[in-house]
Amino acid sequence: MALLSFERKYRVRGGTLIGGDLFDFWVGPFYVGFFGVTTIFFAALGTALIFWGASQGPTWNPWLISIDPPDLSYGLGLAPLMEGGLWQIITICAIGAFSSWALREVEICRKLGMGYHVPFAFSVAIFAYVTLVVFRPLLLGAWGHGFPYGIFSHLDWVSNVGYQFLHFHYNPAHMIAVTFFFTTTFALGLHGSLILSSANPAKGTDVKSPEYEDSFFRDVLGYSVGELGIHRLGLFLALSAGFWSAVCIIISGPFWTRGWPEWWTWWLELPIWS
Repeated sequence: MALLSFERKYRVRGGTLIGGDLFDFWVGPFYVGFFGVTTIFFAALGTALIFWGASQGPTWNPWLISIDPPDLSYGLGLAPLMEGGLWQIITICAIGAFSSWALREVEICRKLGMGYHVPFAFSVAIFAYVTLVVFRPLLLGAWGHGFPYGIFSHLDWVSNVGYQFLHFHYNPAHMIAVTFFFTTTFALGLHGSLILSSANPAKGTDVKSPEYEDSFFRDVLGYSVGELGIHRLGLFLALSAGFWSAVCIIISGPFWTRGWPEWWTWWLELPIWS
């Protein structure tokens, strides 16, 4: 179905949070709104600052460009522009752009008269990012604990933090997060493959109905969560992965400073072993 044929059903007035009708406009098929304007502003400014910061650095190699946070000696204060201040401004722009996009989604939901599960889901991803660059540095007392904006430098930061806690994969919240990530891909992979097989049957056979899909999973797994249920399950698994990934990093440093394998000594101290 062409986009314009059903645009009339959702291109309605109202539902805005700020600005009333002033920003209640569209560009082609895209709703803008006040928060669409702020998204464009923050995204454009942050991107421009990244390019400007790259121009001041030693390389234009996209793998090696890095906008680093301030040195730990600056604590929670403002740093000079080329000594971490640029990272601080870009972080503000990123949070502004992400939050604006979520609020724009809220306005679209209000226009459509639907629930807020889409902006809520995106907010979990925003929460994970803000945990890394705001909440954890605040708890540790320095913006320098945030991760750098670069490809290799970011990977180095992840590796260094992992080795700082000896074996980061022993972090229990990390274990839960990884389990949810893998389970999300597994569950939605099963769902996607079933839909493809149902909608693309063998030549000369009919397209399968939901009853066939439910029967398949009852035969294979013993239970079918249903057509609506699989999407709710996928949403729950994905949001849980994002939430526990934020938990696993925010407890590393502010609340646990030793190697994560040491945390598991409680298991060896259980009275059942004696």
